Amino acid sequence: MLDRPHRCALAAASRGDEMLGTAFPANRILLVEQPGGWGLGGLAGSRFDPLIARRLISTLGEQGVRVLAIRRPGRHPAPAQHLWGFADCRAGRQGIVWGRYRAAEDLLELDPVTLAEQAKDTRPVYAVCAHGTRDMCCAIEGRPVATALARHCPDRVWECSHVGGDRFAANVLVLPTGQLYGRITDPAGLVSATEAGQVLTDRLRGQIGLSPAAQAAVVHAQRELGLAMVGAVRLLQVQGSPPDVQLVRLAVPGGSCTVAVQQVVGASAILTCRDTKAKVPLSYRPLWLRAD
Repeated sequence: MLDRPHRCALAAASRGDEMLGTAFPANRILLVEQPGGWGLGGLAGSRFDPLIARRLISTLGEQGVRVLAIRRPGRHPAPAQHLWGFADCRAGRQGIVWGRYRAAEDLLELDPVTLAEQAKDTRPVYAVCAHGTRDMCCAIEGRPVATALARHCPDRVWECSHVGGDRFAANVLVLPTGQLYGRITDPAGLVSATEAGQVLTDRLRGQIGLSPAAQAAVVHAQRELGLAMVGAVRLLQVQGSPPDVQLVRLAVPGGSCTVAVQQVVGASAILTCRDTKAKVPLSYRPLWLRAD
């Protein structure tokens, strides 16, 4: 009998791996349309000029901007000009601005400060990780979700390169509000909630740009207090650092609250489809919530 390939998403679901606090730290995103296949490096492993891609990723990364390659779900004719989008996900500044580029070099002229001032479009955009060459679960789980989402809002859905947390596929990043979801199995439900200005708290990995403990605390408060509206819970302060218990103070309607969050070191396991050695996962467990 042939050995069945390891599927990290199935294994993680079976183990019950916790998703809270696993969103990436960048709070601004540059989306670069690049149709066709992507190698391990995403934009740097595509038909996009690899030298310019690495320079772009490095330069913007130093400014807290993550670069993601994007493409439309399904098959489409190659456009004469490709789109780029800049999403600012910082609280109070959330918005997207779009443009087009002919040559890769054009993107080197983009200035995050200027783009943040121009980012005014607040319509939800759905970026679904479908980076199959990096992890086959992202393709197997992500692509059908992207296709299903595109049936509801075709102009605002993209497949995107690696967003981390492969074992939580299908992973969906909602911009510009910055929620990163995992294990999405009901695309229609996600669209319904998002278009109504709400979050699906049971599928949230966290808010990009926040520390892991802050992400876990925000989601915990949303769940415990029944606050489903986007922006209903805001970070005020984080005290302490891992491995100590961290106290996260949050603004909520009518006042504030504090959530205690503990970092948990899990049992070593194969965490992605490409891993050959076991790794130790970290998760973030809310311990209690109290009103201030």
